[in-house]
Amino acid sequence: MTHEFDRAEVRRDDGGNWLCLHIKNAPMARHECRQMKKGTYQAEIKRKTEKRSRKANAYFWTLCGKLAAALNIPKTDVYRSYVTEIGDNFRIVPVANEQQRDLIARLWEAQGLGWVTEDAGQDMLCCYYGSSTYDTRQMGRLIDLVVQDCKDQDIETAPPGDILRWVADWKPEARTV
Repeated sequence: MTHEFDRAEVRRDDGGNWLCLHIKNAPMARHECRQMKKGTYQAEIKRKTEKRSRKANAYFWTLCGKLAAALNIPKTDVYRSYVTEIGDNFRIVPVANEQQRDLIARLWEAQGLGWVTEDAGQDMLCCYYGSSTYDTRQMGRLIDLVVQDCKDQDIETAPPGDILRWVADWKPEARTV
């Protein structure tokens, strides 16, 4: 169950300690509480973020498609090549052996199309985050890369002012990794 709330407090009574949330949809919360079975549950509280700019994402994928057609390669290959060029969008993971390396790579890449792994040498794996997690600066760099490559191929791009406005509206998805 997921609920939006704008305030919280902790209360104590004869039943123990309670985390109380000021929620927007009390009927739904009551229904979900009645549906709960005995047992232990886990709650995670995180700040709500707005959905990311659809225009920036759509524009990026449009240009990826045009560039892929001009270069005669799959647009997913174009996208994945940019992911490794953004910078500040990866973590280095130590691996004990080839089996562990393959498992970590498989689990990481299963998170999405842009979740790429590369060998980083010395028993290390470089794990790149997909663009769904990018902040405005990273998304701007991603779009800058595809715009520059499109210009190099004489593919028409949007005016810089439009692109800046779309990127400014970009918000990463709420993901925990």
